Amino acid sequence: MTIIQILIVATAALFWGLVMRERGRKYFLLIASVLVIFWLQPALPLRGFDFWIPIATLIITVFSWYITAKEETRREKKNWIVIAILAGTVLLLNLTRYLPFDSILTPSRPPQPLTLMLVLAFSGIIYLLVTRLTRFNATLLAISIIGLIAIFLAIKIPALAYWVSYGIRSLTHQSLAEAKAIDLRWLGFSYVAFRIIHTLRDRQMGRLPAVDLSEYVTYVIFFPAFTAGPIDRIERFIKDLRKPSTLGNDELLIAGQRFMVGLFKKFVVADALALIALNDTNALQVRTAGWMWILLYAYAFQIYFDFSGYTDIALGISKFLGIQLPENFSAPYQKPNLTQFWNNWHMTLTQWFRAYFFNPVTRWLRSWNKPMPMVVMIALTQIATMLLIGFWHGVTWNFALWGLWHGIGLFVHNRWNDMTKVRAGEWANTPLRKSLINVSGIVITFNFVALGWIFFALSSTSASMQVFLKLFGMR
Repeated sequence: MTIIQILIVATAALFWGLVMRERGRKYFLLIASVLVIFWLQPALPLRGFDFWIPIATLIITVFSWYITAKEETRREKKNWIVIAILAGTVLLLNLTRYLPFDSILTPSRPPQPLTLMLVLAFSGIIYLLVTRLTRFNATLLAISIIGLIAIFLAIKIPALAYWVSYGIRSLTHQSLAEAKAIDLRWLGFSYVAFRIIHTLRDRQMGRLPAVDLSEYVTYVIFFPAFTAGPIDRIERFIKDLRKPSTLGNDELLIAGQRFMVGLFKKFVVADALALIALNDTNALQVRTAGWMWILLYAYAFQIYFDFSGYTDIALGISKFLGIQLPENFSAPYQKPNLTQFWNNWHMTLTQWFRAYFFNPVTRWLRSWNKPMPMVVMIALTQIATMLLIGFWHGVTWNFALWGLWHGIGLFVHNRWNDMTKVRAGEWANTPLRKSLINVSGIVITFNFVALGWIFFALSSTSASMQVFLKLFGMR
């Protein structure tokens, strides 16, 4: 998001929070979230797809609500009002193609209205058939989860993304020679998929609360958190959504401070650091190890201030609207070990993987008739979890190496802590010694994390290896 877009969104949220308050708040959040996913979707080389991708997000979300909603919730008439609002908002956006100037709400000119109406009509028919022919089915939930993962892989694996683009270009009679893996930039899909999978899994486990369509769609595409998180849980989100919005002076001050701190972090600190932070270009130009360390540290702080800045902005804007999103960062670079770092960096992501991958896999491994050794189990689950977190950012070798780096690091720390905690406790019997252990842990952890960012900052493994060698004076 640009600073202009952020200021516009924040102004709209602040106006509603101060002036309108509870009047139509649910529908405002719903319509605003729909508009924002179209507005923020970047323009794509595939003709019309910067309009169709938000449509696909809405269709997937509506169908996900249906297969997770309880029978009595599905029958509520207000859900049909919500469908009418969604369809009407999309149709109005589509009609902006006839304005005498370029639309400011869509990145390119929307497609023909007839095409859109056919797509909506077809989706509506499928929806009606599903509502008539299906009931709650665990198999359907599993298929839905697999489908979301398949879409994720299709847009994240470069080779698959290229062939998807090639296929779309073939069907739409566009230039095949220009097909690229980056043609399908589906804004916000990673966060949308995680929120939906959370509801699907909780429905499978029988712990999903009853939510109507408006609440579900707003939760999945909530505009302050749509592009960069945090990943909220639906049961927590709807509690705030259902409570009266009371933006008093104290809440306004807290929200405003959080918002301004986020702007400063992102557009002053992070953007300044980006001028000297490690990237593919300057990695090849730096000649000395000292300057390479400066670039690496600049990137480590840039990615923190950039991401935590966006989180602060999202928390501030959502607070204007009476929604308290969960925290995502808590001084991660000040933690004395890697486990604590991951408990305080992108916390909602690590909590999601802990709840829906690490813990279930650990329980499954322990349920075996002949369980594997605990050390092997810990290594397997920690490395697998961090690999998946790496692949969530992108299915490339560099992200795989980043995941392995942290997975192995967590396992080594786990083993080291078990072997030395008694002796360390006996040795650290004075405040000075405790401080020495804490400070040394912070320094080691920060540098380990910073070295891992090399795989994040660069696009190829060869460039990453060259930077590693140069950092330690071996090249």
